[in-house]
Amino acid sequence: MDYQDKPSHEVPSESDPAQHNAVPHNTTEDFNIPSSPKRNPEEEDETSNRVRQEDVNFEDTTLSHNEVMDIVRTGVAELVKDPLLSDLPAGVTLDEVKSQIALEYGQAMKVIVKKECGGIMPIVVPQDATVVDLKHAISRYVTLKQTREGGTTQISWRYIWRTYWLSFDGEKLSQNNKKLKDYGIRNRAELRFIKRLRSKVEGV
Repeated sequence: MDYQDKPSHEVPSESDPAQHNAVPHNTTEDFNIPSSPKRNPEEEDETSNRVRQEDVNFEDTTLSHNEVMDIVRTGVAELVKDPLLSDLPAGVTLDEVKSQIALEYGQAMKVIVKKECGGIMPIVVPQDATVVDLKHAISRYVTLKQTREGGTTQISWRYIWRTYWLSFDGEKLSQNNKKLKDYGIRNRAELRFIKRLRSKVEGV
């Protein structure tokens, strides 16, 4: 039985053009990909120890509340050396500094509250402050003044506001949530304490 000759698969020679057009398999050498460096166990231990030591040092630098307050007081003392803040008293608080800065930049206003005894209280409040904001500011002012003077008298502000009105230009500030500017109160306005008059019921 005759067999037909089948073409054999020959490997092309170097002169065969197909040899030059063949695409070789990609290898890491073709892309110059460096191999991962081997880790030195001793270096890893040293790095871990250094990180742990940094954590310890960070914990050591944690400040106590008193230390933080000392830093704040020192910073405030430096701030009040500014000519804009020269009117502030010794031992000034951060709130007083912020209020004074707001006043200088027109973000707050100062109102003069006159007491029945003739004393005055310069009170700084935001431009959009309400009557109740002013009352709270007066309370803080009096409390801070007493602390600086070593006073120990307890003041019942509930009693004060039940007994007295704040008034401006003859008008009582009777609405706690009404803004001061809606009463016409502006910077350097003068307010007064006036005694509330109890309404009398007929036949009593």
